[in-house]
Amino acid sequence: MTARIPTLDIRRFETDREAFVAELGAAYREWGFAGIRNHGIPQAQIDRAYDVFQRFFALPEEVKKKYHVPGGGGARGYTPFGIETAKGAKHFDLKEFWHVGREIPRDSQYADVMAPNQWPVEVPEFREVAYGLYTALDQLGSRVLSALALHIGLPGDYFADKTNFGNSILRPIHYPPITADDIPNVRAGAHEDINLITLLVGASAAGLEVLSRKGEWVPFTADADTIVVNIGDMLQRLTNHVYPSTTHRVVNPPGDEARKPRYSTPFFLHPNPDFLIETLPGCISADNPNRYPNPITAHGYLLERLREIKLV
Repeated sequence: MTARIPTLDIRRFETDREAFVAELGAAYREWGFAGIRNHGIPQAQIDRAYDVFQRFFALPEEVKKKYHVPGGGGARGYTPFGIETAKGAKHFDLKEFWHVGREIPRDSQYADVMAPNQWPVEVPEFREVAYGLYTALDQLGSRVLSALALHIGLPGDYFADKTNFGNSILRPIHYPPITADDIPNVRAGAHEDINLITLLVGASAAGLEVLSRKGEWVPFTADADTIVVNIGDMLQRLTNHVYPSTTHRVVNPPGDEARKPRYSTPFFLHPNPDFLIETLPGCISADNPNRYPNPITAHGYLLERLREIKLV
């Protein structure tokens, strides 16, 4: 029987902190993935967000393309089909998506690398609903990072002033129905995420698969009240692979299920753009020597990776 990726109750972070931190840390060391339940984000808020996002994706192509920002690397607004391609993949992913970023003052020190958001006037409540979900996931992500920091011997608030202006992204995605049997593309090719951690809320169908340490693809379809949280490459690099960034993909479902659209909304939690990703001394040992002797800023690393997946 294939091992299951653990799901943990985050309320235990307040009531049974030491045991929760140990279990969560062990899950991430093994899988790079875990489910988080009792996270406090109401199902009604999630359902409303999906309704709003689906209404946007149902708009005519020419309307949606008004919100595509040429030269913006997909950082804000709409990215149409046929652009994003997993690193090393022959075929682009079968998806279109929207990016919501952090709202910052336009005189902020980060304004030159964090563009203002685009908001579709055709769906008037999009801004309020999308940014409400952005804020809720940002706060949940901070709690997960706090537990991960404690697990590797850092203060619980270690990430607080390193992510408070993080260039984090909420990405509503639409994977359209697959109407032919011989399409070589998959909905999302095998990849690792770029950021610190990713929170995936309410994927509307099965398809997410995680590559285990044994080289097996393990399906992970979370229960309705569970948010899937995985490690990204920035945290893997910062912790010298103590927390691994695990390869995952979204496969095309078999049979009639492929004829249905799939909607998904990950939240990519990033550090502040000028945060220096430098291997944590506590994650370096004789058995695990420093793999990354050359530090890089979060923004520099982001640009490097966006080029690889053809977004810039």
